[in-house]
Amino acid sequence: MSINYTEADYENSVIELFRNDLGYEYAYGPDIERDFYSPFYEEILFDSLYQLNRHLPDEAIQEVVKILKNIENGELVQRNEEFMKYLQNGISVNYFDGKENRSSVVELVDYAHPDQNSFIVANQWTFIEKSNKRPDIILFLNGLPVVLIELKSPSREDTDSSEAYRQLRNYMKEIPSMFVYNAICVISDHSISKAGTITAGEDRFMQWKTKDGSYEETQYAQFDTFFEGMFQKERLLDIIKNFICFSKEGIESNKILAGYHQYFAVKKAIESTKNATVTDGKGGVFWHTQGSGKSLSMVFYAHLLQETLQNPTIVVLTDRNDLDDQLYGQFLKCKLFLRQTPEQATSREDLHARLVDRKVGGIIFTTMQKFEESQEALSERRNIVVMADEAHRGQYGLAEKIKLTKNEDGETVAKRVVGTARKIRNSLPNATYIGFTGTPISGKDRSTREVFGDYIDVYDMTQAVEDGATRPVYYESRVINLKLDENTLKQIDNEYDLMAENAEEQVVEKSKQELGKMEALLGNESTIDSLVNDILDHYENNRENLLTGKAMIVAYSRAIAMKIYHRILELRPAWTEKVAVVMTASNKDPEEWRAIIGNKKHKDDLAKKFKDNDDPLKIAIVVDMWLTGFDVPSLATMYIYKPMSGHNLMQAIARVNRVFRDKEGGLVVDYIGIASALKQAMNDYTTRDKKNYGDTDVAKVAYPKFLEKLEICQDMFYGYNYSKFRTGTDLERAKVISGAVNFIMPPSKDKEKNAFLKEALMLHQALSLCSSMANEEERFEAAFFEAVRVLVLRLTNAGSDKKLSLPEMNARINELLKHSIKSEGVINLFSDIKEEFSLFDPKFLEDVSKMKEKNLAVEILKKLIAEQVSVYRRTNIVKSEKFSEKMQKALNAYLNGMLTNEEVIEEMMNLAKEIAQAQKNGDDLGLTSEELAFYDALTAPRAIMDWYENEELIALTKELTETLRKQKTIDWQKRDSARAKMRMHIKKLLKHHKYPPDEMQEAVKTVIAQCELWADNVMEVQ
Repeated sequence: MSINYTEADYENSVIELFRNDLGYEYAYGPDIERDFYSPFYEEILFDSLYQLNRHLPDEAIQEVVKILKNIENGELVQRNEEFMKYLQNGISVNYFDGKENRSSVVELVDYAHPDQNSFIVANQWTFIEKSNKRPDIILFLNGLPVVLIELKSPSREDTDSSEAYRQLRNYMKEIPSMFVYNAICVISDHSISKAGTITAGEDRFMQWKTKDGSYEETQYAQFDTFFEGMFQKERLLDIIKNFICFSKEGIESNKILAGYHQYFAVKKAIESTKNATVTDGKGGVFWHTQGSGKSLSMVFYAHLLQETLQNPTIVVLTDRNDLDDQLYGQFLKCKLFLRQTPEQATSREDLHARLVDRKVGGIIFTTMQKFEESQEALSERRNIVVMADEAHRGQYGLAEKIKLTKNEDGETVAKRVVGTARKIRNSLPNATYIGFTGTPISGKDRSTREVFGDYIDVYDMTQAVEDGATRPVYYESRVINLKLDENTLKQIDNEYDLMAENAEEQVVEKSKQELGKMEALLGNESTIDSLVNDILDHYENNRENLLTGKAMIVAYSRAIAMKIYHRILELRPAWTEKVAVVMTASNKDPEEWRAIIGNKKHKDDLAKKFKDNDDPLKIAIVVDMWLTGFDVPSLATMYIYKPMSGHNLMQAIARVNRVFRDKEGGLVVDYIGIASALKQAMNDYTTRDKKNYGDTDVAKVAYPKFLEKLEICQDMFYGYNYSKFRTGTDLERAKVISGAVNFIMPPSKDKEKNAFLKEALMLHQALSLCSSMANEEERFEAAFFEAVRVLVLRLTNAGSDKKLSLPEMNARINELLKHSIKSEGVINLFSDIKEEFSLFDPKFLEDVSKMKEKNLAVEILKKLIAEQVSVYRRTNIVKSEKFSEKMQKALNAYLNGMLTNEEVIEEMMNLAKEIAQAQKNGDDLGLTSEELAFYDALTAPRAIMDWYENEELIALTKELTETLRKQKTIDWQKRDSARAKMRMHIKKLLKHHKYPPDEMQEAVKTVIAQCELWADNVMEVQ
């Protein structure tokens, strides 16, 4: 039994959980007789199809298997999409029943009766395609490999869930057919377990943090919570059937797996809706914070609702045309999953016609304005569900008021004013209403609750950030930089007051009157000039080179948006493709505006460009468009020059909270004074949100954190003089970096090194948010610590970077170390050396040994030799044991203080020379590296050379290699009987050559072990 808790131990733990806790059957791959070129568990597949479709003849079942085996519709994603359609809905087949041709749907899964299906957890399941691969664990559903699980050792520092993700991507290239039939991919290293799809980037793999739907105190989830939460038999079927869809963007398809918060919230919403249809029609409010996938939750809800309520008509309601287009677009992308094409009503009459022309089904999009035109009933059917997007008090009012106005003759008349919600209710009196929102309902807002009822589910900002579904948003005030005077600020405060009551008509009129004053104040030429200069300074020095450099400027009005645009181009005339204005056109627009604003197609093109991370369009100037429902994950910066409050403000700033690679968070730069409005808007959020995000001012949060981490890093390098990093030449700076790595790398500082890596990362992340506040000296120091952090990570392989190969190590250490080595009188090592250069070149080893930074030299040598030993471990069992033992012995002596830096360098250089010599020995014997591995196994016993001539051993080596090659069609990984047959061939050959002597029978074990290693890792499929 191993002392360490290895990957194999973890694999056994997961299998035990599936067998004992989840009730899956177990299959050990090598024991199953099967076709290694088929991704199916074919015996189970046929048995399941016959059992689930007993009314169908053998001909129909055979046809289904033929269809499954021949999904050849394009690339992997397209083929997987076709399979998912079959998996979710069954396969239509035609067959002859003896009398006539018939058609039927063959079900691959019985979703209504989970126990009627076969659930198998399998490991060591070899599959051969472009190469021979053996994923850790596969879950077979009725013989179909619907879940692939890749595990990494919990006890090894150099592997983690990121390594598992990279392994999956490699599998997709080497054994793509296995992924044609995949529903869910899983990566786990025990501490982190995540699920995703074949199209998901690592940042979109998500944890499943609950077994029952509660998400309180779920910052960290245990591996058993993940597996039991997702893979209970009934839940797995539910997820596959109802919570996996494809979203098509042009010719590209993204496969989407619902997160746990979406799954449980949609399930609650379905139950709430079912209850509302037979009671008061109030389905409730679904509040999931912006950026957490609300639009897709609405798609999953609509899909499941059709089945649950026997295909009701769904009316999707928004309050703006652009929002209607955006949400409609998302549903349209998922029309195959929804199994119907969504429609857009062009008018009230059109909406009425669409409702009258059908008795069931349909997903119809419309805007609230269409209900303003009349109060007559559009339909009195009960099987209508209204899904209202962004359900807020300003949009919904049930009250009827009497307003006194003057008619054309100047007489005072009483006019009846009906709230929009009342008009909608009157138009669809028997419908059920459910509200979806990304911001919470105000505590004062009674009308929204009157229309929809109370919350169904709450997924707040805190939970979304903890889950990695969104990123936090930070705030930076630059109102002072702009120097707005007191009168202007007072005017802006008045504007906020007006917006706070924007449902009152007289307030809106008053706001229009005040608009001219605000326009004059904020649109003043000198003010615009100051604004643009500051934005450019902030952007170019702090944000342009962050991620993809995407930024948004929110302008007060259309006219001011144009002024900002023109001023930017005056100052940066080369930016014609870099900046654009996005806003609606008006018939009253000046002629010169039209070419800039463009038509709908132009705005659609701009949207595609802004979403394309590689497109030169980096800065979008907006007024209202793109502030809700428009997602650009890489967008990290928003400059605000427009008063906003309440949910409008929260929706706008959420444009920068999307997940993208290593984005630390979004930054909102305030030029108008939204701080108090931001705090006021947070009053309606959860207690957790107010505590965590009620004050996200970078001056109070990120900058103090940056200074704190900078001081910690400074303390860690106490005694090391790095002042030349700021003042020195490039050569001197490079020497300072390598010296710093050397300073933090001694074995005695292992804890300090690990602490530094964490602290320096937090320093780097904090600086990405507050770099405009840090002075030059602080930024230089931070850059120094970041350079050291990256180099230490690369040498210790403890970061998220993939494991480095020898050529990559060559390239990477060159950049930061060549000057350091050169300073010792050694020429630039790599400038004139091509790809075939080996890092085990004696000249290179000599240069490394001369380095002044001995700790760094040790790390380089350790890394290089470990790489080479790992190569041997996959090919040569004797050499790998020999060299790894020698290396570990030297390192242990070094770590225990028995060897000095110089001595361990000498030991490892000798080992490197041994490795190089070993390869040369093979060449001298006329053996390939593959044959040399068998020769080493045959000659492992020291005394064996006393019994045989070397020529005999070489001949035996070549014959052994050839025998294995001839027998490779008998893949002995398949089953024990095949393994036994392979061993028999080996022993028969050895006996023929009278190998080994009677007193050395243990030698056979070494030879057999080497043959096993060869069969597992070296044998290529012809």
